[in-house]
Amino acid sequence: MREQLIGLATGVVFGFLLQKSRVLRFEKQISFLLLKDMTILKVMLSAVIVGMIGIYFFKDVGIAITFKHKAMNLGAVLIGSLLFGCGWALGGFCPGTSLGALGEGRFHALWVILGMLSGAALFAEVYPLLKKSVLSWKNWGNISLMDVTGLNHWVIISILVIIFVLILFAIKNKA
Repeated sequence: MREQLIGLATGVVFGFLLQKSRVLRFEKQISFLLLKDMTILKVMLSAVIVGMIGIYFFKDVGIAITFKHKAMNLGAVLIGSLLFGCGWALGGFCPGTSLGALGEGRFHALWVILGMLSGAALFAEVYPLLKKSVLSWKNWGNISLMDVTGLNHWVIISILVIIFVLILFAIKNKA
């Protein structure tokens, strides 16, 4: 129960921050996709930094964190990212912001949510076919940057934080 409460609390805080940063607005989403407003990139990079540090801190101090990431599969990543990007561009919301926008009363986000649900249902139906084709392209298994480099997770996190902070400073004047 403790883990669920921590998850709920962090979800509420993240949703609050998404709302306060105004990234739930359709105009912000489209401005980001047109590379005119970098607010969404700032929020995403900040969330990744906090998430990386928080998850590994909790893991290192013994709070129950279990990593169960998906296998690195080139076919799935290429097709999935293409579908995600097209859905974001056409709908004007990514999955998380569409739910937040609906929560704010922006009912046009419902189209994106219905698209996600339809896509999930279609994926479930064609999964056996995909498993034999797309999902078998270059499957490297459950690998991580730590596995590939042999470096401690805090070294990888430090490198990524430095890169992300440099990106944040580079785009600081872009809204």
